[in-house]
Amino acid sequence: MATPLLELRGISKSFGPVTALDRVDLDIGAAEAIGLIGDNGAGKSTLVKILSGLYPPTAGTMRFDGREVRFGSPSDARNAGIEMIYQDLALCGDLDVAANVFLGRERRRRYGPFTFLDRPGMEKAARQVMRELGTDLEPGRIVGALSGGQRQLVAVARALQFEPRLMLLDEPTAALSTEKIRVLMGLIEQLKARGVSILMISHRFTDILHVCDRVVVVRQGQIAGEVAPHAQAPDKTMALMHALMTGDTLGAVA
Repeated sequence: MATPLLELRGISKSFGPVTALDRVDLDIGAAEAIGLIGDNGAGKSTLVKILSGLYPPTAGTMRFDGREVRFGSPSDARNAGIEMIYQDLALCGDLDVAANVFLGRERRRRYGPFTFLDRPGMEKAARQVMRELGTDLEPGRIVGALSGGQRQLVAVARALQFEPRLMLLDEPTAALSTEKIRVLMGLIEQLKARGVSILMISHRFTDILHVCDRVVVVRQGQIAGEVAPHAQAPDKTMALMHALMTGDTLGAVA
Protein backbone atom coordinates (compact mmCIF):
# COMPACT_ATOMS: atom_id res chain seq x y z
CA MET A 1 0.00 0.00 0.00
CA ALA A 2 1.32 3.45 -0.94
CA THR A 3 2.34 5.78 1.86
CA PRO A 4 -0.27 8.55 2.32
CA LEU A 5 0.77 12.06 1.43
CA LEU A 6 -0.63 13.27 4.76
CA GLU A 7 -0.92 11.25 7.99
CA LEU A 8 -2.51 12.67 11.14
CA ARG A 9 -2.42 10.68 14.35
CA GLY A 10 -4.08 11.79 17.59
CA ILE A 11 -4.31 15.45 16.59
CA SER A 12 -5.94 17.47 19.37
CA LYS A 13 -6.37 21.20 19.86
CA SER A 14 -7.54 23.02 22.96
CA PHE A 15 -8.22 26.69 23.53
CA GLY A 16 -8.09 27.02 27.30
CA PRO A 17 -10.82 24.74 28.68
CA VAL A 18 -12.41 24.26 25.25
CA THR A 19 -11.41 21.20 23.19
CA ALA A 20 -11.85 21.98 19.49
CA LEU A 21 -10.26 18.74 18.21
CA ASP A 22 -9.99 15.47 20.09
CA ARG A 23 -7.57 12.75 18.88
CA VAL A 24 -8.20 13.07 15.15
CA ASP A 25 -6.70 10.42 12.84
CA LEU A 26 -6.78 11.15 9.11
CA ASP A 27 -4.91 10.00 5.99
CA ILE A 28 -4.95 11.69 2.59
CA GLY A 29 -3.43 9.92 -0.37
CA ALA A 30 -1.63 11.43 -3.32
CA ALA A 31 -4.03 12.91 -5.89
CA GLU A 32 -6.98 12.22 -3.58
CA ALA A 33 -9.82 14.66 -2.92
CA ILE A 34 -11.36 14.53 0.55
CA GLY A 35 -14.53 16.34 1.53
CA LEU A 36 -14.69 17.57 5.12
CA ILE A 37 -18.16 18.29 6.52
CA GLY A 38 -19.71 19.03 9.90
CA ASP A 39 -21.90 21.52 11.71
CA ASN A 40 -20.60 24.94 12.76
CA GLY A 41 -18.15 24.49 15.63
CA ALA A 42 -17.47 20.84 14.79
CA GLY A 43 -13.72 21.48 14.36
CA LYS A 44 -13.36 21.59 10.56
CA SER A 45 -11.73 25.01 10.34
CA THR A 46 -9.49 24.29 13.32
CA LEU A 47 -8.18 21.19 11.56
CA VAL A 48 -7.31 22.97 8.31
CA LYS A 49 -5.72 25.84 10.24
CA ILE A 50 -3.41 23.32 11.89
CA LEU A 51 -2.55 21.87 8.49
CA SER A 52 -1.90 25.35 7.08
CA GLY A 53 0.40 26.34 9.95
CA LEU A 54 -1.89 28.90 11.60
CA TYR A 55 -2.37 26.83 14.77
CA PRO A 56 0.01 24.38 16.42
CA PRO A 57 -1.69 21.19 17.64
CA THR A 58 -1.94 20.67 21.39
CA ALA A 59 -1.15 16.97 20.93
CA GLY A 60 -0.59 14.43 18.18
CA THR A 61 1.74 13.96 15.22
CA MET A 62 1.61 14.91 11.56
CA ARG A 63 3.57 13.34 8.72
CA PHE A 64 3.73 14.88 5.27
CA ASP A 65 5.29 13.09 2.32
CA GLY A 66 6.70 10.44 4.65
CA ARG A 67 8.37 12.68 7.22
CA GLU A 68 7.14 14.10 10.51
CA VAL A 69 6.43 17.82 10.36
CA ARG A 70 5.35 20.54 12.75
CA PHE A 71 4.55 23.89 11.22
CA GLY A 72 5.29 27.08 13.11
CA SER A 73 3.76 29.39 10.52
CA PRO A 74 1.85 29.38 7.22
CA SER A 75 5.20 29.87 5.48
CA ASP A 76 6.39 26.52 6.87
CA ALA A 77 3.30 24.78 5.49
CA ARG A 78 3.61 26.52 2.13
CA ASN A 79 7.29 25.60 1.84
CA ALA A 80 6.34 21.96 2.54
CA GLY A 81 3.79 22.04 -0.29
CA ILE A 82 0.50 22.87 1.46
CA GLU A 83 -1.54 25.82 0.21
CA MET A 84 -4.66 27.18 1.92
CA ILE A 85 -7.52 29.20 0.44
CA TYR A 86 -9.32 30.81 3.37
CA GLN A 87 -13.02 31.50 3.48
CA ASP A 88 -12.27 35.23 3.84
CA LEU A 89 -9.78 34.85 0.91
CA ALA A 90 -7.02 36.98 2.58
CA LEU A 91 -6.61 39.26 -0.44
CA CYS A 92 -5.31 42.84 -0.53
CA GLY A 93 -8.20 44.94 -1.79
CA ASP A 94 -6.08 47.95 -2.72
CA LEU A 95 -3.83 45.91 -5.05
CA ASP A 96 -4.69 44.66 -8.52
CA VAL A 97 -5.27 41.08 -9.65
CA ALA A 98 -1.70 40.42 -10.81
CA ALA A 99 -0.20 41.76 -7.57
CA ASN A 100 -2.52 39.53 -5.51
CA VAL A 101 -1.80 36.43 -7.60
CA PHE A 102 1.94 36.85 -6.92
CA LEU A 103 1.63 38.25 -3.40
CA GLY A 104 4.57 36.96 -1.36
CA ARG A 105 6.57 35.68 -4.32
CA GLU A 106 6.72 38.59 -6.73
CA ARG A 107 8.68 38.08 -9.93
CA ARG A 108 11.68 40.32 -10.43
CA ARG A 109 14.00 41.21 -13.32
CA ARG A 110 17.60 42.34 -13.05
CA TYR A 111 19.10 45.17 -15.10
CA GLY A 112 22.79 45.34 -14.29
CA PRO A 113 23.10 46.01 -10.55
CA PHE A 114 19.39 46.93 -10.24
CA THR A 115 16.35 44.72 -9.59
CA PHE A 116 12.80 45.65 -10.57
CA LEU A 117 9.38 44.06 -10.29
CA ASP A 118 8.56 42.10 -13.44
CA ARG A 119 5.11 43.59 -13.92
CA PRO A 120 4.74 42.46 -17.56
CA GLY A 121 5.69 38.90 -16.65
CA MET A 122 3.29 38.81 -13.69
CA GLU A 123 0.45 40.27 -15.73
CA LYS A 124 1.01 37.73 -18.52
CA ALA A 125 1.07 34.80 -16.09
CA ALA A 126 -1.98 36.12 -14.19
CA ARG A 127 -3.92 36.49 -17.44
CA GLN A 128 -3.04 32.91 -18.41
CA VAL A 129 -4.13 31.37 -15.11
CA MET A 130 -7.37 33.37 -15.22
CA ARG A 131 -8.09 31.92 -18.65
CA GLU A 132 -7.47 28.44 -17.22
CA LEU A 133 -10.10 29.26 -14.59
CA GLY A 134 -12.58 30.21 -17.30
CA THR A 135 -12.55 33.99 -16.88
CA ASP A 136 -11.19 36.95 -18.84
CA LEU A 137 -10.58 38.99 -15.67
CA GLU A 138 -7.94 41.59 -16.47
CA PRO A 139 -4.73 41.54 -14.34
CA GLY A 140 -4.92 45.32 -13.81
CA ARG A 141 -8.34 45.30 -12.10
CA ILE A 142 -8.29 46.42 -8.45
CA VAL A 143 -9.38 43.50 -6.29
CA GLY A 144 -11.43 45.65 -3.92
CA ALA A 145 -13.77 46.52 -6.81
CA LEU A 146 -14.40 42.90 -7.82
CA SER A 147 -17.43 40.76 -7.05
CA GLY A 148 -17.22 37.99 -4.45
CA GLY A 149 -16.98 35.33 -7.14
CA GLN A 150 -14.19 37.17 -8.94
CA ARG A 151 -12.22 37.55 -5.70
CA GLN A 152 -12.61 33.81 -5.09
CA LEU A 153 -11.06 33.10 -8.49
CA VAL A 154 -8.13 35.41 -7.68
CA ALA A 155 -7.51 33.45 -4.46
CA VAL A 156 -7.55 30.15 -6.38
CA ALA A 157 -5.20 31.58 -9.00
CA ARG A 158 -2.76 32.72 -6.31
CA ALA A 159 -2.72 29.26 -4.72
CA LEU A 160 -1.93 27.64 -8.06
CA GLN A 161 1.20 29.77 -8.48
CA PHE A 162 2.77 27.98 -5.49
CA GLU A 163 2.33 24.55 -7.15
CA PRO A 164 1.00 22.84 -3.99
CA ARG A 165 1.12 19.13 -3.20
CA LEU A 166 -1.97 19.53 -0.98
CA MET A 167 -4.56 22.27 -1.41
CA LEU A 168 -6.91 23.16 1.45
CA LEU A 169 -10.19 24.78 0.42
CA ASP A 170 -12.50 26.39 2.98
CA GLU A 171 -15.99 26.83 1.44
CA PRO A 172 -14.53 27.55 -2.03
CA THR A 173 -17.91 27.76 -3.80
CA ALA A 174 -19.69 30.02 -1.28
CA ALA A 175 -19.51 33.17 -3.44
CA LEU A 176 -19.51 31.57 -6.90
CA SER A 177 -22.22 31.39 -9.51
CA THR A 178 -23.38 28.02 -10.83
CA GLU A 179 -21.17 28.40 -13.90
CA LYS A 180 -18.08 29.31 -11.88
CA ILE A 181 -18.75 26.37 -9.53
CA ARG A 182 -18.68 24.10 -12.56
CA VAL A 183 -15.35 25.62 -13.62
CA LEU A 184 -13.90 25.16 -10.12
CA MET A 185 -15.02 21.53 -9.94
CA GLY A 186 -13.34 20.93 -13.28
CA LEU A 187 -10.17 22.59 -11.98
CA ILE A 188 -10.13 20.28 -8.95
CA GLU A 189 -10.32 17.30 -11.31
CA GLN A 190 -7.39 18.75 -13.26
CA LEU A 191 -5.38 19.20 -10.07
CA LYS A 192 -6.01 15.58 -9.08
CA ALA A 193 -4.86 14.47 -12.53
CA ARG A 194 -1.62 16.43 -11.93
CA GLY A 195 -1.09 14.65 -8.60
CA VAL A 196 -2.36 17.38 -6.26
CA SER A 197 -4.38 16.27 -3.22
CA ILE A 198 -7.41 18.24 -2.06
CA LEU A 199 -9.06 18.73 1.33
CA MET A 200 -12.28 20.68 0.86
CA ILE A 201 -14.67 22.04 3.47
CA SER A 202 -18.10 22.68 2.00
CA HIS A 203 -21.70 22.88 3.14
CA ARG A 204 -22.82 22.02 -0.40
CA PHE A 205 -23.17 18.25 -0.36
CA THR A 206 -23.65 18.12 -4.13
CA ASP A 207 -20.23 19.70 -4.76
CA ILE A 208 -18.55 17.21 -2.43
CA LEU A 209 -20.28 14.22 -3.98
CA HIS A 210 -19.31 15.39 -7.45
CA VAL A 211 -15.57 15.78 -6.94
CA CYS A 212 -14.45 13.98 -3.76
CA ASP A 213 -13.16 10.41 -3.41
CA ARG A 214 -14.09 10.23 0.29
CA VAL A 215 -16.15 12.34 2.66
CA VAL A 216 -14.99 12.70 6.28
CA VAL A 217 -17.59 13.82 8.81
CA VAL A 218 -16.50 15.78 11.91
CA ARG A 219 -18.74 16.05 14.96
CA GLN A 220 -17.82 17.69 18.27
CA GLY A 221 -14.11 17.69 17.46
CA GLN A 222 -13.89 14.03 16.46
CA ILE A 223 -14.12 12.02 13.27
CA ALA A 224 -17.69 10.70 13.28
CA GLY A 225 -17.23 8.53 10.20
CA GLU A 226 -16.41 8.34 6.51
CA VAL A 227 -18.70 8.06 3.50
CA ALA A 228 -17.92 6.70 0.04
CA PRO A 229 -19.66 9.20 -2.28
CA HIS A 230 -20.57 6.73 -5.02
CA ALA A 231 -21.30 3.58 -3.04
CA GLN A 232 -25.07 4.13 -3.16
CA ALA A 233 -27.71 6.48 -4.52
CA PRO A 234 -26.99 10.18 -3.91
CA ASP A 235 -30.04 10.71 -1.72
CA LYS A 236 -29.01 7.84 0.57
CA THR A 237 -25.43 9.11 0.68
CA MET A 238 -26.57 12.60 1.67
CA ALA A 239 -28.90 11.14 4.32
CA LEU A 240 -25.98 9.18 5.80
CA MET A 241 -23.72 12.25 5.84
CA HIS A 242 -26.42 14.26 7.62
CA ALA A 243 -26.96 11.45 10.11
CA LEU A 244 -23.25 11.30 10.95
CA MET A 245 -23.21 15.07 11.45
CA THR A 246 -26.12 14.93 13.89
CA GLY A 247 -25.42 11.56 15.49
CA ASP A 248 -28.73 10.11 14.28
CA THR A 249 -27.23 7.07 12.51
CA LEU A 250 -30.18 4.87 13.48
CA GLY A 251 -32.48 7.19 11.61
CA ALA A 252 -30.29 6.97 8.50
CA VAL A 253 -30.34 3.18 8.57
CA ALA A 254 -34.10 3.18 8.97
